[in-house]
Amino acid sequence: MAAVKTSSNGVWQGDDPLHFAFPLLILQALLILVLSRLLAFLLRPLRQPKVIAEMVAGIILGPSALGRNAAYLHALFPPWSTPVLESVASLGLLFFLFLVGLELDLRSVRRSGRRAFAIAAAGISLPFACGVGVAFVLRRAIPGADQAGYAPFLVFMGVALSITAFPVLARILAELKLLTTPIGETALAAAAFNDVAAWVLLALAVAISGDGSSGRGPVTSVWVLLCSAAFVAAWMVGVKPAMGWVARRADAAGEGGGGEGWVAVTLAGVLASGFVTDLIGIHSIFGAFVFGLTVPKEGAFAGRVTARVEDLVSELLLPLYFASSGLKTDVAAIRGGEAWGMLALVIATACVGKIAGTFGVAMACGMEVREAIVLGVVMNTKGLVELIVLNIGRERKVLNEETFAILVLMALVTTFITTPTVMAIYKPARAGRRRRQAPSSPSAGAATANAKELRVLACIHGGHDVPALINLIETIRGHTQPRRLVKLYILRMVELTERTSSILMARAARRNGLPFLRPRRAGDPHHDQVDVAFDTYAQLGHVAVRAMTAVSALHTIHDDVAAVAEDKRVSLVVLPFHKRHHTGGHGGGDDVENLGPEWRAVNRRILREAP
Repeated sequence: MAAVKTSSNGVWQGDDPLHFAFPLLILQALLILVLSRLLAFLLRPLRQPKVIAEMVAGIILGPSALGRNAAYLHALFPPWSTPVLESVASLGLLFFLFLVGLELDLRSVRRSGRRAFAIAAAGISLPFACGVGVAFVLRRAIPGADQAGYAPFLVFMGVALSITAFPVLARILAELKLLTTPIGETALAAAAFNDVAAWVLLALAVAISGDGSSGRGPVTSVWVLLCSAAFVAAWMVGVKPAMGWVARRADAAGEGGGGEGWVAVTLAGVLASGFVTDLIGIHSIFGAFVFGLTVPKEGAFAGRVTARVEDLVSELLLPLYFASSGLKTDVAAIRGGEAWGMLALVIATACVGKIAGTFGVAMACGMEVREAIVLGVVMNTKGLVELIVLNIGRERKVLNEETFAILVLMALVTTFITTPTVMAIYKPARAGRRRRQAPSSPSAGAATANAKELRVLACIHGGHDVPALINLIETIRGHTQPRRLVKLYILRMVELTERTSSILMARAARRNGLPFLRPRRAGDPHHDQVDVAFDTYAQLGHVAVRAMTAVSALHTIHDDVAAVAEDKRVSLVVLPFHKRHHTGGHGGGDDVENLGPEWRAVNRRILREAP
């Protein structure tokens, strides 16, 4: 590494950019981003999370596929470039785990009570025991698997099979409109308990895996664990109140009043926490996760920090980390029928242990059979957190190349089957149809009681839809006195993405799976110019205006519109057209902006299904 220079002088001076660290890193990042984006586009119809595409991209670029060509691998992914790529990717991972901690609300976990705790306990203990059982089989069946110590290997295998990827789970629940339903709340709380337990077990595994290399015996592991517990206690007792003070000061300063300085303080806190846990002897991501838990979830500050961090992390740095996992995965290392049999055994054990454990306790807690099965399947989501565990195990020499490849493929398969399985068992559209078929005489009576009131549901994308909508409502009301009474429901249609802020918004905008009226609060991060415009119109035009937000995937957002139209007994649904005119564009003519075929399809589905 010391012989490698950072940047080249260019081809005209005889330098090959591929022999220098920074130009090669740029090219590697470009390759990974292009291929992972292409795969994400191809996998979109199957409703797969982005992490699947990023892992598969790494496997294709690595020794399993293209890397079989030695010249390509030596030119684009030489061994000396691995620390550079992984260091940049690990920085993204550090901030991603901070966002996971920021997304995890410990108060909602406490509110969910004993049922979620019991489900989480069963959902981690049974697969952990199964993982320990499989570990004994793997150590005998796979050559070299017995090189690591018994204790760290058993713990790593148990954690690998019992962990639930909280971020991926939240995104799947949000897409299926289950995020704020009772089953979704239970799943999130159980996954949060599961995550915390898994991180504790991972810290234990990392601590005891250091024995072999250091030669200092079990006393070192005890010190590492004691220091880790002291770190968590210190951050919760000391740092959490300090971050509460920072959040209040930042909210008081506002967006342009020096609040950026407090964001910088928070980012510095992430780095410092990561350094402290690395100093202790557990992975730096543990510190970033705990620091994320200390940031207050109420107010605008958490949303502002998320908006600053998430794009760079999720769109650039995180794909590098998951692709680097794929680059280290050599499927060819799984040799012979026995090894492939071990892969099938690991996948079956992971699925059966997690689903059976969760299902049994959920049924004992009084849940319906279908909901208990769905809960078991979503709790089996592995994804990105699983990869983090496996990479740490590989770094610590606990998992050899063949075991690592088997477990990466297990994570791929279990994550891949989650969404299709849940959608086959629990279709959100069914719930919507049942709701529309339910008897609704009280609402109908209320609607007919005031026949002179016109109820309008106006769907908008943003501020550009506001002037035309207000003009349309004023035209409908007419100019004769007394003017027609209008009750206007504004439904902001927001596309659900894999961004953390999108999930936080979906959780804030929905109740029991439906969009609900948002009360106005000071410092509300979603109170923007659109809300101000409609507040002003409500006062000046004497119109009752109610604001709502629907955060959904584009292929299901029409269910929200239809449900709200039915629930509020509206007479008219107003939709923004998928083409938009801008007057006075280049050359003085009209510029037409097309929102794309996805929004056109949304409008068509609403026209077909809305009452």
